[in-house]
Amino acid sequence: MAEHEMRELSGEKKLPQEEVTGSSSSSDVEQQKSPALPELQRKLKSRHLQMIAIGGTIGTGLFIGSGAALQKSGPVGALIAYIFVGTLVYSVMTSLGEMATSIPIAGAFTSYASRFVDPSLGFGMGWIYWFSWAITYALELTASGLIIQYWDSSLSIGIFIAIFWVVITTVNFLPVSFYGEIEFWFSMIKVITVVGFLIFAICIDAGAGKQGYLGFHYWVHPGAFAPYLLKSKGGVAKFVGFWSVLIQAGFSYQGTELVGIAAGECENPRKTVPSAIRKTFYRILFFFVFTIFFIGLLIPYDNESLLNSSSGSDASASPFVIAARLAGVKVLPGLINAVLLAVVLSAANSNVYSGSRIVVGLATDGFAPKFFKKTTKHGVPYYAVAFTAAFGLLAFLNLSNNGGTVFNWLLNIAGVAGFISWACINGCHLAFMRALRAQNISRENLPYKAMWQPFFAWYGLGFNVLIILTQGFTAFIDWSTSDFFAAYISLLLFVVLYFGHKIVFRTRLVNPAEADIDTGRKEADTEIWETTVPTTLWGKFWERLG
Repeated sequence: MAEHEMRELSGEKKLPQEEVTGSSSSSDVEQQKSPALPELQRKLKSRHLQMIAIGGTIGTGLFIGSGAALQKSGPVGALIAYIFVGTLVYSVMTSLGEMATSIPIAGAFTSYASRFVDPSLGFGMGWIYWFSWAITYALELTASGLIIQYWDSSLSIGIFIAIFWVVITTVNFLPVSFYGEIEFWFSMIKVITVVGFLIFAICIDAGAGKQGYLGFHYWVHPGAFAPYLLKSKGGVAKFVGFWSVLIQAGFSYQGTELVGIAAGECENPRKTVPSAIRKTFYRILFFFVFTIFFIGLLIPYDNESLLNSSSGSDASASPFVIAARLAGVKVLPGLINAVLLAVVLSAANSNVYSGSRIVVGLATDGFAPKFFKKTTKHGVPYYAVAFTAAFGLLAFLNLSNNGGTVFNWLLNIAGVAGFISWACINGCHLAFMRALRAQNISRENLPYKAMWQPFFAWYGLGFNVLIILTQGFTAFIDWSTSDFFAAYISLLLFVVLYFGHKIVFRTRLVNPAEADIDTGRKEADTEIWETTVPTTLWGKFWERLG
């Protein structure tokens, strides 16, 4: 049993940090300087972690892109797609949660892949996940420019891409506590907006708008499912519509796994991470499923304005704005767009944060230059932030005549990369459980035990892989070289990264009996013991207040 655990059971008082440091052995010092724990600082509180997961998820995918899902698959098709992908996300979250609470380290699941499966998988997974967030940053900056154009279409989106790029990048050079606080309040705006929209939708559906009582009218006319591409083949065309929006749904949910990324910088991860996983996912599922449900009640899938959401070329195509227009509420569309701007900037903020921390994890594992681990005195990895933020400049590609096509390319690339990361997380968790069994460690003793395992992890892994392989099928129905590469470029890049690393470094699959499940776990145990709030009534009061 670890020394700190024996002290805890015996009630022995913890010595001050100075005394502990002064009496530490050389091995203890080496352990504290372990490369698995770069100089990131644990400044994120539980409320920050809760909102980071929500803030990183609720963004362009829900507020703007969800209109494309309705247009392609109809109200019921879109609803089923979001529920289905939501179950996959939950399998990923529970898998990640068990690993992140046991070993809360910087880099999170990219390091788990290297430790439990194959170093080459950690390399490929880490860089494809970073690539996903870097591309998404460009996507969010594009969306911010499109939203501004709602008020004045003559303004170039390039102006606002540049302005917001500078603002978001600057914020990420501030201490992580600033990021957490900013994200907390941005996320509050999102939550209030979604809740307000749900209340608005209930009223309009009940007859408060100029259309009168709607009920489930649009589920009948034009219909519950939309035929897509194969319009003359009935049920098959409707299934094609449903399957075609899974990537859109996945992109909307992408970011939920930020809980695992932030585990290396949150206070007492053994407590805050499981809490964030249990609460955040249900909140997100509630927001997404109910939002998609009511959008389908208020807007027919053949509405002409929804066509613009498919090309990503017009912020007025947001289903939130369309619903307000159809209801005849004149002031609301402008207000919604103002909120959308805050939503998109918040998501962009999360993109740079998560991408930079992934780069730190890659550098820690030796998969990126070591200088990416360098931090300011406040624990900000400035090289990693600058490198990730630089890719946001890809948003300027939207200034071309084919800006809508670029938007779709970015969305598909990021969405598929997200599914690849989710599949890898499920696979890492299966390998983690295998390592525990091989080393005779019971899962019952873990700080957080994932539910329905290993079946739930296999469920997530199987369907995530199936979606990755089949999501580009529409390019084959009506062949489009552009659509094919947009659908599969992330997968091709992942394969090249994995096999390229394996060929160069000749890595082998990790033996479960030799898998490293200690580095990061013991250090976290020590940190938590040293920073735990005393179990007095006063201590508990401040703990709950914080």
